[in-house]
Amino acid sequence: MNLQDKVVVITGGASGLGKATAEYLVAEKGAKVALFDLNEDAGNATVAELGEDKAIFFQTDVTSEESIDAAIAAVMDKFGAIHGDVNAAGIPLPCKILDKEGIASSLKKYATVINVNLCGVFNVMAKCAEQMAKNEPDEKGERGVIINISSGAAFEGQIGQSAYSGSKAGVNGMNIPAARELARYGIRVNSIAPGLFGTPMVKSLGEKVVNSLVEMCEAPKRMGEMEEFAHTCSFLFENGYMNGRIVRLDGATVMQAK
Repeated sequence: MNLQDKVVVITGGASGLGKATAEYLVAEKGAKVALFDLNEDAGNATVAELGEDKAIFFQTDVTSEESIDAAIAAVMDKFGAIHGDVNAAGIPLPCKILDKEGIASSLKKYATVINVNLCGVFNVMAKCAEQMAKNEPDEKGERGVIINISSGAAFEGQIGQSAYSGSKAGVNGMNIPAARELARYGIRVNSIAPGLFGTPMVKSLGEKVVNSLVEMCEAPKRMGEMEEFAHTCSFLFENGYMNGRIVRLDGATVMQAK
């Protein structure tokens, strides 16, 4: 898919990897972006930075059909189409199976993570796919591309990540069935499983914690750069033969148990 003047919905688009992707797609590829996020101040600031002709922001809850329906309708009203979807919104809430006293974790806590990180991805993916299916196909028969953001924790989760790892493994598990189902509409579906990236959330952990995390990185021995993630999204949009697959973007890193 040629991204020039294409419209891409990005959840979690007001900060971190989502924002970096929005900036890259607008500046380097000439795309237009619709940012879905809870942080209104950050979202509006990002639109001001990118330009109102290139970006729009909606305060959304990815777990709410009503919230996403309203945002999708507004995107269609402003830009007239949706061609891409990057689902980067998620929460890293820790959830052990048993606490220090051996008491079972609250199911509500586990369900909160699954609801945001997995159900939220499905919700936005489905709503965007509905609009993509209405597009005129390009010269290669494509109508849309969906990129769901997973995590290296989907493969090697650390202690306390049962909920987070389970949710991200679920994201990967949707790739093949979604790609098969949506193929008839000319829509591709892939996921990215990033390792350690220098997001504001990671950097806020403090130098000592960040340094310990970097020590786990294999080759290169550093955090991933935001532009490297955005470039991978661009690749998945542009390479028409990438479908139903997981891209591990982690510098050969396998996280330790803790």
